[in-house]
Amino acid sequence: MGIFDFLSGEFIDVIHWTDDSRDTMVWRFEREDHEIKYGAKLTVREGQAAVFVHEGQLADVFTPGLYMLETNNMPILTTIQHWDHGFKSPFKSEIYFVNTTRFNDLKWGTKNPIICRDPEFGPVRIRAFGTYSTRVTDPARFLTEIVGTDGEFTMDEISYQIRNIIVQEFSRVIASAGIPVLDMAANTADLGKLIVAQVAPVLAEYGLSMPEFYIENISLPPAVEQALDKRTSMGMAGDLGRFTQYSAAEAMTAAARNPGGAGAMGAGIGAGMGMAMAHQMGPWGAVPAAAAHPAPPPPPPVEHVWHIAENGETRGPYSKAAMGRMAADGSLTRDSHVWTPGQDGWKRASEVAELAQLFTILPPPPPGA
Repeated sequence: MGIFDFLSGEFIDVIHWTDDSRDTMVWRFEREDHEIKYGAKLTVREGQAAVFVHEGQLADVFTPGLYMLETNNMPILTTIQHWDHGFKSPFKSEIYFVNTTRFNDLKWGTKNPIICRDPEFGPVRIRAFGTYSTRVTDPARFLTEIVGTDGEFTMDEISYQIRNIIVQEFSRVIASAGIPVLDMAANTADLGKLIVAQVAPVLAEYGLSMPEFYIENISLPPAVEQALDKRTSMGMAGDLGRFTQYSAAEAMTAAARNPGGAGAMGAGIGAGMGMAMAHQMGPWGAVPAAAAHPAPPPPPPVEHVWHIAENGETRGPYSKAAMGRMAADGSLTRDSHVWTPGQDGWKRASEVAELAQLFTILPPPPPGA
């Protein structure tokens, strides 16, 4: 064995990377003065890619496998380096390992409310949050566009930028979708697909992709949610008179159980309510039926908004007044298909009682027509 063969064998390197941090996207193989030995063995595991950078220029990308860093399998070294000595000296290059597996359970959310126009409630503010996953699909582009010369690049360094992209496209999709707020929960899967389609081209410029995207919740401001809860409670209460009597009885029971001053207060309240009930009974001790069960006021009329389907497209929403004007000018006919929130599918205008009257009050055709 010659002295050069012995020294060459001593300088053989094994270059590889194992990581258990679960958030490292890129790691640079560290060697003093970035000297890679000629003939070094490069091991690239599944879920990884190795980017070879020589003298500041991206030279090659290695997919999973075992490689010998020699001139016979790296032609770029033949043109850049001159191996004219028996001792094959090391060359100054850098190797970046890129994690190409999925990074899962990443969070996104709207920092500020998004204002959109709801067909039923008008302008509303909504918030949303969820999770997504991302992965590196183009290691070379990701290294040149995002990482640069960072020796250890983690997911936290780019997650904020991805969240900004998601929120921007989410706001745009929600504002143009025209889906009622109460129906958004049933359409989160379709909304997610639309958002991914808008986000994908931007991430592709970074060398990234988004395999999964989920919308976990879409919520209204607390004041609006409280108003909806009250509206739901009123609908479930039924007879408001009996509900008021039940609430008063519950309050008296709770006050009687509280000792001390609260009990005396409860007794006073109970006495006052008893006198009021006796006054309602009148001299004969009977409560008139009308006083015991007053008729609840009629509910306010619900103003519907309508959508029109024509030639495979939808138009709207329109108020009833607008529908009347369209019926007058002929753009709305008895056979036009219409839909309003709460209606079971599309129906012809003549089949909807609220719209059928628009055609019965039209004037007859003029004489001589």
